[in-house]
Amino acid sequence: MAPKSYMRVENVTKKFGPFTALNGVDLEVYPGEVHALLGDNGAGKSTLIKILSGVHQPTSGTIYMEEVERSFRSPRDASAAGIGTVYQDLAINQLMSVTRNFFMGRELTSTLGKLRMDEMNQIAHDEMLKIGIDFSDPSQAVGTMSGGQRQTLAIARAIYFGANVLILDEPTNGLDPEQTQHMRDLIKDVAKDATVILSTHIMQEVEALCSRVLMLHGGRLALD
Repeated sequence: MAPKSYMRVENVTKKFGPFTALNGVDLEVYPGEVHALLGDNGAGKSTLIKILSGVHQPTSGTIYMEEVERSFRSPRDASAAGIGTVYQDLAINQLMSVTRNFFMGRELTSTLGKLRMDEMNQIAHDEMLKIGIDFSDPSQAVGTMSGGQRQTLAIARAIYFGANVLILDEPTNGLDPEQTQHMRDLIKDVAKDATVILSTHIMQEVEALCSRVLMLHGGRLALD
């Protein structure tokens, strides 16, 4: 029996006033795939990512998650449906601890509203360790971590909160060669259990990681 797609996008269009940013995009992704999302500035990559992550709503068209039609009115809706997005800016507060960033907006509390810090510290530590980062002090400020470690934190957070489709926006941008290789290895590992959509301009990354290429041009998508 053929596997069900994690996500299917049918004829999605997005207009901003008279400007058409996306024009009838169709897309289907399955477990275990890494898709490269390519396109020049203004091609519609950012708009597509924001629609899939619930930041924008499409003007028309339909999104299905595991064959169920979904409507995302916010990033929380998209996350609840199984889409995790890691942007270049990471949505991380560098002054807050690793644990507080990991659970940002989803903190575990007691019946009296007190934060269950010991439990959250353990979860954050264990989930980071699963994907190659072992930090001894979960209360350390994220600003003291390297760029690669911060990227790993954002990915670990998305996976822990149920991402079956993980969208990564230029994840190796600004990383040194060692951190870049770690990130590429991590993407390969993540793709064993999830679908990865990788927005990148690095062709070496596309060749090394991606099973399919999604090329946007003028708001239209051509699948390779």
